[in-house]
Amino acid sequence: MPADITGTEILQSDESGTRRDLVFRKRPIFANLVLADEINRTPPKTQAALLEAMQEHAVTVSGTSYTLEPPFVVVATQNPIEQEGTYPLPEAQLDRFMLSIHVDYPPGEDELSIASRPLRTKRYFENPEPVTKREDYAVFVNAIEQAPISDHVLGYAVALTKATRPKDEAADDYIRRYVSWGAGPRATQHLVVAAKARAVLDGRPAPEIHDVKAVTLPVLRHRIIANYNALGEGLEAAEILEHLLETVSEPLVRG
Repeated sequence: MPADITGTEILQSDESGTRRDLVFRKRPIFANLVLADEINRTPPKTQAALLEAMQEHAVTVSGTSYTLEPPFVVVATQNPIEQEGTYPLPEAQLDRFMLSIHVDYPPGEDELSIASRPLRTKRYFENPEPVTKREDYAVFVNAIEQAPISDHVLGYAVALTKATRPKDEAADDYIRRYVSWGAGPRATQHLVVAAKARAVLDGRPAPEIHDVKAVTLPVLRHRIIANYNALGEGLEAAEILEHLLETVSEPLVRG
């Protein structure tokens, strides 16, 4: 239920037992890093409660708003195989997530290593050492947000997103034939931020065109809604995005 994620009020007595008050008990959403395993197994109301917290960074219970302390990061998984008894996230809710990363089967060497391990073995880390502090997260985020980006690269990110929309004049016949709905402005923002992060992690002060191209698939994959023509011909969002990367031209640089 939604309260299992956000929290609930319980009736609690004081030490003397003469007075009872409603006390709010926080649930897992108040963590700094939240892992929603197989999110498509939760009912729509629970999904909505989680995604509202992601958007507002706050939880409201009985008229009282509780702020989620930064950093607040949500990672969710979905099992693409099992469909019985699941509630797939609607496209508008998927748009809340910055990246969609597909985890494929492991390479042969890794699978060989997995097969060699005992089936029911658990690994425990007795003395884990933190690699950074919670306060440093804001510094990292600020460094990425403050990274400069040229109008040339920014224009390419905008052009790429606009080209996904079948009703936009920037879309070609391929997009109009196979796409029902394209990516919105939030996708453009995430495309820019992801490109900046890639450049910073690589030790470069500003992103380039190849950074935008490198993050296009994980940023836009879950924001492209293929139509029946694409489904009938076995086309997926990844193939549609490959087409865009090949056809969308870089903006002209005016000197």
